[in-house]
Amino acid sequence: MTAPGPSTPHRAGRIAIVGRPNVGKSTLLNRLIGQSLAIVSRRPQTTRTSLLGVLTRADAQFCFVDTPGLQDPRTANRSRAYNREAVQALEAVDVVLWLVEADRFGPGDEAVGRLLPEDLPVVLVISKIDLLRNREALLPFIDRVRQVRAFAAIVPISAERDRSLEPLLAVVAGLLPEQEPLYDPDTLTDRNERYFAGELLREKLFRQLGEELPYACEVSIDQFEQEGRLRRIHASVLVEKSGQKAIVIGEKGARLKAIARAARLDMEKLFDGPVFLDVWVKVQRTRRREMLPGADPEG
Repeated sequence: MTAPGPSTPHRAGRIAIVGRPNVGKSTLLNRLIGQSLAIVSRRPQTTRTSLLGVLTRADAQFCFVDTPGLQDPRTANRSRAYNREAVQALEAVDVVLWLVEADRFGPGDEAVGRLLPEDLPVVLVISKIDLLRNREALLPFIDRVRQVRAFAAIVPISAERDRSLEPLLAVVAGLLPEQEPLYDPDTLTDRNERYFAGELLREKLFRQLGEELPYACEVSIDQFEQEGRLRRIHASVLVEKSGQKAIVIGEKGARLKAIARAARLDMEKLFDGPVFLDVWVKVQRTRRREMLPGADPEG
């Protein structure tokens, strides 16, 4: 890529990716930066904390912030907690990408619109356009969403097939402030390997257990040590009831072994080295904890 000349100022800034739960924010982040950082499942509220993903190019540095799905704040306490996480992320960004599904705009999307600051440039990103049966329905849909607020730009995409991602990046670059990179060019995220170990294990739990797994289930990384290229990781899956423990373990431990193996393989790919992963399931009856994924259980 051609380096920026004197007439091409460098741009950099933080971009929040927002939307209702399960709209595809994490998938979009992963496609934009070209790395599977954010865990993805079909279950709503898979993302529980904001996650930074950095894409550095010669003329611009994009610092994307994947946020928990915004919901109507009148719903459960857990939803309000996730909203606080997402809204706090909006306080320190330069651009907002508001992700909505093509031809689907309901109360959940309207709730997101009400929470977006009026003084930030918002790009409406319409995802899953490849699933539209009638492409002529796209323009009326855009006109409908335009009634909610003014947009800096509107970009239809298909994150699953990487369509229109380059035009989206070009639009975002033009909205970022002119400044030097905020992070070292080699930076991909601000999270450490311990965090991603917990997230990858949690992703496999969601993918293999689906609705069988309650939201009360958490993952704790109890020990993370590196010996040369080998990572030794000891993790716990924390549940509230003995019956939930049996579900996670499965018959003769088969389900837990499959979950741990899938998580280990993804860890080895992300960490670029061998991983020893030991996973236990523990019943924690005292109280439901809102622990950050991958956090140390001792604090």
